[in-house]
Amino acid sequence: MERRDRQDRGAGPLNAAADPAVVETDALIIGAGPVGLFQAFQLGLLEISCHIVDALPRAGGQCVELYGDKPIYDIPGTPRTTGQGLVESLLEQIAPFKPTFHYDEQVATLARQPDGRLLMGTSRGTTFLAKTVFIAAGVGAFVPRRMTVEGIARFEGSKLFYHPEALEQFAGRTVVVHGGDDAALETALALAGQAKQVTLLHRRDAFNADDALVARFRKAVSAGDIRLAIGQPTGFDGTRVQVATPDAQTVDLSVDALIACLGISPRLGPIADWGLELERKQVPVDTERFETRERGVFAVGDVNTYPGKKKLIVCGFHEATLAAWAATTVVFPGQSIPLQYTTTSTRLHTLLGVG
Repeated sequence: MERRDRQDRGAGPLNAAADPAVVETDALIIGAGPVGLFQAFQLGLLEISCHIVDALPRAGGQCVELYGDKPIYDIPGTPRTTGQGLVESLLEQIAPFKPTFHYDEQVATLARQPDGRLLMGTSRGTTFLAKTVFIAAGVGAFVPRRMTVEGIARFEGSKLFYHPEALEQFAGRTVVVHGGDDAALETALALAGQAKQVTLLHRRDAFNADDALVARFRKAVSAGDIRLAIGQPTGFDGTRVQVATPDAQTVDLSVDALIACLGISPRLGPIADWGLELERKQVPVDTERFETRERGVFAVGDVNTYPGKKKLIVCGFHEATLAAWAATTVVFPGQSIPLQYTTTSTRLHTLLGVG
């Protein structure tokens, strides 16, 4: 593969591009699940730079959040893996291409620019200017389920946290973890050794979690490492969680931080407002390029639809491969890109760091 001159790709400056806060890229991938990660790999082989945005605080999407520890048997060449194992392998595979990840963000707006590029803004104020966009959002952006306590949203990020990735920030603090699934119990157990005090708050004294994990949690409670509070939160002022107990009493739990692990739910979200054609909340694509009706906007994985569509990870990998090749006509207009093989191409070996 010839080395393509990245200096000659642009179509001329835009006002947006002159703003140093705007992130310019060949491709923006929306979704860091398995298909989005493999999309980054295929783009990397074609020397198409990319950024990846995901609403969750980590890579993996539905694959990790819903069946991270469950076995998967239909990945080619991999007799058995798990959702977490598959994502870890994909992250290792794309590492040579150094894609930039933007977690805890949703792409909120998409607008075509005069030079054909796409200007996108996220929920956290990041602005991207991309030549191509790959929607790999599965059945939608997986976002944490929010607490419904009145006025609680104003504490997000300061006193209230949803599924936080880094727990070191809670060292030496009094923490209440709200929830009763694997994530809630794992968070409480992880904090037991570093927080000043940890209380798990759940509506009942039974948990929707792995039996071994529940046993570890019960042991920690018996040892006094974790407190267990039963009831529903009804108020939060930043320092106290008001709880309605099953016996119709009200108790207050003093906190420095409240962590809610209430699961996640898929939402198509802003994608529905971008003017793309939709069929039953899915994006129609052609089966040659996996491009939407919008030039340079591709959809791969469970978010797309076409005759014969099957919602399988392996099908998403196929779609991502053809979409990446289709994107070369946008990123490298007028250039003929030869097909090369990772078994023999010294150029690809160099890109992959194995030469």
